[in-house]
Amino acid sequence: MAGGPEEPENPDAVLARAGADLAAAVLVALPGWVVSSVRSIFEAWTASPAGAAGAAERLAVLEGAREAGARAVAGIGPVLADLLGRDVDAQPTTPLAVVRTAVSYPTAVLRAVGVPPIERDAVATGMFPDDDYGLTPATLAALDPTLKDPALIWGVAKALAHRRRHGA
Repeated sequence: MAGGPEEPENPDAVLARAGADLAAAVLVALPGWVVSSVRSIFEAWTASPAGAAGAAERLAVLEGAREAGARAVAGIGPVLADLLGRDVDAQPTTPLAVVRTAVSYPTAVLRAVGVPPIERDAVATGMFPDDDYGLTPATLAALDPTLKDPALIWGVAKALAHRRRHGA
């Protein structure tokens, strides 16, 4: 019937598209997050007498951060794509949990140049024991503000797909 209501799109298809969009957005944001994480911690450390560094060392650290960002994309990308490409009932974790594993990349750069760990509270240390520098993002938007909308869209799409399949 012409002019009638359109049939709603399949929630599983919407979830798959939202997942692909979120994964792509994370992979665009991830290298910049690695570099900015390394830069902020390294610059804070080198501002102290114990961490004084020359321009050549700073450039080398930033190059190491860029390389770590590329490795983060290579390491996180397939895991994230696999998770977000799965059926709604076969997603055992969240994109944020996967992204949080990326903390190992800037951490490795900072450890390699001798930056000492920061002091963290017991809760943070217990939750993220390998995060020496307090870099673990609380949300995907904390990784990069541009991830706020794709993360929200994915979350709504997942909730709708789950509700459609399992009821209210």
